[in-house]
Amino acid sequence: MGIDLDAYFGHQALPEDYKSGFVALIGRPNAGKSTLLNQVLGQKIAIVSDKPQTTRTKIQGIYTDEEMQAIFFDTPGLHKPRHKLGDYMNRAAEVTFGDVDVICYLVDASQPFGGGEAHICKQLAALSGSAGKTPVFLLLNKMDLLPGEEHDILSLAQPYLARLQFAQILPISAMTGQGVEELLAALRAVLPVGPRYYDDEQLTDQPERLIMAEIIREKIFLAVREEIPHAVAVSINQYQRRSNGMLYLEAMIFVERDSQKGIIIGKGGAMLRSIGQAARAEIEGLFAEQIYLDLRVKVKKDWRDDAWLLKSLGYDPKKL
Repeated sequence: MGIDLDAYFGHQALPEDYKSGFVALIGRPNAGKSTLLNQVLGQKIAIVSDKPQTTRTKIQGIYTDEEMQAIFFDTPGLHKPRHKLGDYMNRAAEVTFGDVDVICYLVDASQPFGGGEAHICKQLAALSGSAGKTPVFLLLNKMDLLPGEEHDILSLAQPYLARLQFAQILPISAMTGQGVEELLAALRAVLPVGPRYYDDEQLTDQPERLIMAEIIREKIFLAVREEIPHAVAVSINQYQRRSNGMLYLEAMIFVERDSQKGIIIGKGGAMLRSIGQAARAEIEGLFAEQIYLDLRVKVKKDWRDDAWLLKSLGYDPKKL
């Protein structure tokens, strides 16, 4: 006698035509990939800022509804690397190209086509030539920044169409949510029939420590200026439950120069306290935990070219 495993384990049976698959979000730095991922999931799991190269590694987000489960990879923005961290970031984006069911290529529709976009189109064209079966969606993002209400989508897409064929061209605004439902419908149409890989309540597979460290790094991005954010890394060194039920976190903030350390600490420690207060409030809200956050700042010269430290911070190219 056959056993209905879904019923046995208390799971709702999936329809026979249930869709599931993997979706890469790629594009140049500051194209809006992390903002789109958060918009799709309806909750923030990827940090965002107006500074390019905020995302440094692949972040997995899981969208689930009654018809589909789409596992999104938010990748670092493709750029010309200047250090080993930059090499890792580019590699983290590129390794997803051939391992997904759909590639969503985000571009800033409010900016003219340039050399960076031409480079990405060339990479995608090479992939299409070798694999020939990974559909690529062109997502014209930041439509809310364009003047007027009516836009000639084909004209906006023309520089890209001259270099690559796309399965879909979709105007969207990751900030406002415009076009997100159309994107999900387009994914349902092309993703293969498959299982539900994750529970329907799960939004990410990222470890709690990593999410907490990224929230702290985002608050630094928002608080300081110019080149400093790109010279910052955050590691959670202690993660302990105290007897009073409070979660104790000790986070180390790495910078490359003494001057950067001074800016992050601020006069009388004011900047560091402000960063800590903002990070603690968001972490407590996200995890429904009462936490004690101890922030420390350490100078590690040229850490972005230190292979050992990069590996200890989770930027290990062998694990991509």
